Amino acid sequence: MKRRHILTCGGAALLLAGCASTQAPTRWYELKSEPPEAVPAPQPGDGSVWELSGRLPLPDALDRDTLVVSSGAAGVVPLAGHRWVVPLRESIPVRLASDLALLRGEGLVWPSPAPAGVVVVRRLRVGIDTLVADEARQTLRLRARWWFTEASASATAPPTPGTAEIDIPLPDGSVDSLAAAHRLALWRLARRITGTP
Repeated sequence: MKRRHILTCGGAALLLAGCASTQAPTRWYELKSEPPEAVPAPQPGDGSVWELSGRLPLPDALDRDTLVVSSGAAGVVPLAGHRWVVPLRESIPVRLASDLALLRGEGLVWPSPAPAGVVVVRRLRVGIDTLVADEARQTLRLRARWWFTEASASATAPPTPGTAEIDIPLPDGSVDSLAAAHRLALWRLARRITGTP
């Protein structure tokens, strides 16, 4: 009896292993460190040093490892088997800080907290309201807000706000194109924030 129980359990384990092996392997995507377009000459503006807040609010639907697309009037659908290597909540602030620094010039943009000795003039906060493709995967839409505040403790000026709505056409319906469009949307957001044409 004992031997038959062991054989039954062993058979069940093999059956489960066989089922698991029929699942498609997970595909992984990342926001590449290289900008997706040619980098223009830096435009430092007034040369003031910016500090980008590391707290970058994302919609709950994006605060996950799985890529998603919109569905219907208000839904989102996770794309099973398609995952970010680094969750967007961690990778977006890093890429955005890097892009802003490329567009403004070396030493003019730092992720928070800025290194000791760096005199920050303006603090920048960015919030992502939307970063999702339509259900047919034809367009990725980024909608974002940002605010600049003066870093000086004595500053009394109200925050300077900005907004952007960016649509990235997807050349095909592939998930790879969708992931690449996320990177391009962030690069173009950095250009909007810096006023780079």
